[in-house]
Amino acid sequence: MACLSELVSASIIEKDTNNDILWAWSYPSISSESKTLIVNKCGLKNGLGLSHGHHLVSFCYCHHHRSWFYLHLTDVFELPNLPRVKQFVLVLQTQDFNPEKYENLSQILSKTYSKTGNPADMLRLYLSVLVKGVCSTEDNGTFSVKQFDRVPLYSCVAAKDVVKTFGLETILIYTALLLKKRIVVYHHRLDTLLWFVRVLPAFMWHRQDWNVVYPYMQLTNLEISELLSLPTYIAGFRDAAVEGRTELYDLFVNLPAIEITIAPHSKDIFAMTKTHKEIAVFMTRQAENSDLSDKSFIKEISNKTNELLKSLKTLTVQNEFAQDVIKLQVLKENKFAPALENFLWNLAIAENCSEV
Repeated sequence: MACLSELVSASIIEKDTNNDILWAWSYPSISSESKTLIVNKCGLKNGLGLSHGHHLVSFCYCHHHRSWFYLHLTDVFELPNLPRVKQFVLVLQTQDFNPEKYENLSQILSKTYSKTGNPADMLRLYLSVLVKGVCSTEDNGTFSVKQFDRVPLYSCVAAKDVVKTFGLETILIYTALLLKKRIVVYHHRLDTLLWFVRVLPAFMWHRQDWNVVYPYMQLTNLEISELLSLPTYIAGFRDAAVEGRTELYDLFVNLPAIEITIAPHSKDIFAMTKTHKEIAVFMTRQAENSDLSDKSFIKEISNKTNELLKSLKTLTVQNEFAQDVIKLQVLKENKFAPALENFLWNLAIAENCSEV
């Protein structure tokens, strides 16, 4: 029978009454590199997602080498079947980005493990999802892959709040996304960080690419090396020191300070034109429209982006392979203002239709 799920593995990490951390169980297996990554992020030493003061996050997710990892923390209070366990983290490794889906599944699996203390009971549910796309329990509800269509979930994000937060300066974020540049976002609170970076790809609805998101990164050699190998991404950090690592970004978003900084090496890329200003005003006006839902707002932004891409296509010529491309020399012949010419060329590169 064909697999109906994009699950890759499931694991349990436990913190016992002596505060020792143990990777207790995995199915089918998980790499040692991924284990190191997850142990660093699961935060069992100080509470998962410890953000500020006593603020805790019980569910978070991260992205590493084309795999998504979803972490769900459970506090154990003298459960008879887990007598020596204080906390455990359920880790789901998957091929797809869908936080709502895997938070729901994580809750069901975690409650089952809490009740029985037996990984085999959890494994039966996991295999049912893997093979049938559904699992059912008497006490903890039913899970079905079909309930979590990713496209509606992607469009139901608070995109208007991003524009309300940064106003006209949102055009810098929009431009970085449009031109496939590297964005680093900082916030000390994990829940706020996850919310913000998750929204941003919706501004580029024509791509619907959430694999550019690396929502929870740390300044480890492993993760920095991964980012440096990528041409474009949206990376979230909780360590304010990342601002000094200008080699990691073209645009830096300091979320708590509501500040956006352009890296010195990327100043030319963000030179504003009349087109930028028009889009900036359009976005802010749409965000202020209380009658417009976030889904409709995303559609309006998408329509505006598509208008821009249609204008770009009018500048294409056919190359020797009968492909429509933007040639730099032909672009220069239009004698656009330098900032506009630079923007259109970078947009052609981002849309894979450029040819020197």
